[in-house]
Amino acid sequence: MPKTLEGQLVVAISSRALFNFEEENKVFEDSDDRAYMKLQLDRLEMPARPGVAFPLVKKLLSFNTQREKLVEVVILSRNDPVSGLRVFRSAQASGLPLERGVFTRGRSPFQYLKPLGASLFLSALEADVRSALNAGFPAARVYANSAVTAEKHPTEVRIAFDGDAVLFSDEAEQVYQSEGMDAFQRHETEHMGDPLPPGPFKPLLEALQRLQSAADVDGDSQGVSPMRIRTALVTARSAPAHERAIRTLMQWNINLDEAMFLGGLEKADFLREFEPDFFFDDQTRYCDTASQVGPTGHVVSGVVNENHKEKNE
Repeated sequence: MPKTLEGQLVVAISSRALFNFEEENKVFEDSDDRAYMKLQLDRLEMPARPGVAFPLVKKLLSFNTQREKLVEVVILSRNDPVSGLRVFRSAQASGLPLERGVFTRGRSPFQYLKPLGASLFLSALEADVRSALNAGFPAARVYANSAVTAEKHPTEVRIAFDGDAVLFSDEAEQVYQSEGMDAFQRHETEHMGDPLPPGPFKPLLEALQRLQSAADVDGDSQGVSPMRIRTALVTARSAPAHERAIRTLMQWNINLDEAMFLGGLEKADFLREFEPDFFFDDQTRYCDTASQVGPTGHVVSGVVNENHKEKNE
């Protein structure tokens, strides 16, 4: 029987999201892929420094036990196979038990998300993230220069999500963008009892809930304390628009540990206190400030990002 990743939470991650290859990437941008390959080969015995998603990956892999493997992390990279050698060497030196990788030498690798059954794709390239989101996979462009503090909460994975265009669809955001705040509040009050359509990161939230349930069972069977997941909704919504968000999560049978309805207050101030291993938002203005306090991913979806794309074309 061939091996399968079915039932596992699968995280596909680019090499630049997992390790700090910003210096090497500059060589690629200033020269060509051959110079990049040579530099990576020259540095084969030099382990790369941890990147923005390294703490998250390390914690997620801690859910695996001798009894059961619950999480799989796969390198999914535009790197060439030769440069991939250094990625695996760096993982080994860092104590990350990574076994699988796909290297496509300059081509977008997003099409391999389907056979992997990926629950999350993290990349530094916006084009690959857009392609993954359009294909129905939770994906975010990592802020490679996000602040990465010393690891905290070693037995707890903390993940924070924005609401509209991330956990939920951008239906309500479209109203706000086209008609303003008053229309948005009226729309959400009128539709209070109607669940919001799912957004691109609902599948990840569901996968995290399944992971926690499986870890609880596995931990109890071994008599050990399992890893824990702590999730938070961090949204610019405020009352009365908060109620539709809560009712939607209830209808989905999904429990969040914390919910912050900030009504336009700076999210970074609250994220500094929550100390997430990763925060996902669809708006760059929030990502820019959030990245100064912790690992951040830009979810390139929804009307805000379509408008941004049109302005840049």
